[in-house]
Amino acid sequence: MKILHIDSATTGAHSVSRELSAAIVEHLKAKHPEAEVTRLDLGTMPLPHLDHVSTGAIRQPPDQHTDDMKVAFPAERAVLDQFLASDIVVIGAPMYNFSIPSALKAWIDRLGVPGVTFGYGDDGPEGFAGGRRVIVASSRGGAYDIGGPAEHQETLLKDFFAFIGIGDVEFIRAERIGFGPEVRAQAIADAKVKIAAL
Repeated sequence: MKILHIDSATTGAHSVSRELSAAIVEHLKAKHPEAEVTRLDLGTMPLPHLDHVSTGAIRQPPDQHTDDMKVAFPAERAVLDQFLASDIVVIGAPMYNFSIPSALKAWIDRLGVPGVTFGYGDDGPEGFAGGRRVIVASSRGGAYDIGGPAEHQETLLKDFFAFIGIGDVEFIRAERIGFGPEVRAQAIADAKVKIAAL
């Protein structure tokens, strides 16, 4: 079994999503000691955002690559191959300004590849990347169960992974962590109870 462990928070030791994603991986390793874990820390070593070279390298056929795209292709494709080689993907995804960190979006942008992870058929889009489990450690400073601004963090992740064929994304959520130390500690404790039940 291969586990891909991704973090995207830029808050270091103060990050709740990092604490939860580590707890998820630790739990999975206890259940599957033979599992091989690959670590990808987008918060400290972000991928560059896509430009015309990386987009062409990912999406265009090799015979249409420019020289720059040919140079870029191996590293760009390695990101997708790392994801496709995994059985379980654990993602630490904090909410930043109602969405996900831009570094996590840059990673996701490398997964949506026509003809590889999705395609279009007579009945619309079809995802080809199913067969793997995605668990998201979600952290939020506010409370999104009582109204207020729309969130585009979990919905974006849910919609994207469903689009490429992974319809059952699991969320372990710590919410209201900006409501003070006691509320934060309780949110983390509650999330860890859910992790123990995975």
